[in-house]
Amino acid sequence: MGDSTATTTDIDVALEKHRTELTGYCYRMLGSSFEAEDAVQDTLVRAWRSYDKFEGRSSLRSWLYRIATNVCLDMLTAGNKRARPMDLTEATPLARAALSPRPDNTWLEPMPDARVLPTVEDPAEAAVAKESVRLAFMAALQQLPPKQRAVLILREVLAWRASEVAELLDTSVASVNSALQRARATLAEQKASGADAAVSDPLDEEQQKLLERYMAAFEGYDMTALTALLHEDAVMTMPPFDLWLTGHDDITGFMTTFGSACEGSRLLPVQVNGLPGFAQYKPDPDKGGHTPWAIQVLEISEGRLTGFHFYLDTQRWFPLFGLPLHLDGDPDKVEQGA
Repeated sequence: MGDSTATTTDIDVALEKHRTELTGYCYRMLGSSFEAEDAVQDTLVRAWRSYDKFEGRSSLRSWLYRIATNVCLDMLTAGNKRARPMDLTEATPLARAALSPRPDNTWLEPMPDARVLPTVEDPAEAAVAKESVRLAFMAALQQLPPKQRAVLILREVLAWRASEVAELLDTSVASVNSALQRARATLAEQKASGADAAVSDPLDEEQQKLLERYMAAFEGYDMTALTALLHEDAVMTMPPFDLWLTGHDDITGFMTTFGSACEGSRLLPVQVNGLPGFAQYKPDPDKGGHTPWAIQVLEISEGRLTGFHFYLDTQRWFPLFGLPLHLDGDPDKVEQGA
């Protein structure tokens, strides 16, 4: 039996230690920042209520992952697969661009690194964790059936043994190996159809300079400078709109027409989905200063920007990232929240 003398505080501390890694697991499973946090809260409440029944036959961590897996599988029974705009439609030429929103539960959602990436000593382990929350990998995960998704994350990302995964899922090692093989085949097809971001961890000097040049070009709304930074096949998305654009001509054309109100924006750096990003504030004509507009997630490959993704639901995203809901004056003096 579990330790009946454990105090409520002891139990809370023991469970809370696992929150970040469990949030990362549930986020990879669900593709939603807020659903992941709900799933972890549900997991910890269930664990707290049944802690006296925890018999210690497995580690506390394994037991929590079992509960979290069941919570996520229950949430995924509706069959909703979260996606990026380019997973759903063809690219739209600028001449036919229209802003058509889809419901929130359509979209793969961004997540601050700090909420899903526990601090680890091993640089290789840290790099794998970052790669496994990048948008392209997360979108590929969403194509897998829920149990295959769980197997792949546990085996490939978290490095569990097949026997441990089999025990967690109440199945056989052969079944786990078969699911992993099918999941890997699906991911290989996804990778063939679109290049992933190639971002160093930490950013190398060239990538850091690219980000500085991007920030200067965007804040200066200098389309010539921005064009020089974009890969010829760069992609721009703006959930909740299903529109996506490709190529620097259409992207800069959009920014100077539909997106012209973003001129004069300020950017604050954020760490999001294992990638560099910015919180974008555009000028506020009513109050002065700057108002939240988007969380930008940037993808870099071969010294160019290959993707930049603008998540526009600021009332949800900015509090999640601990960001202020208004900038007055010099944004360099703004302290980012926790």
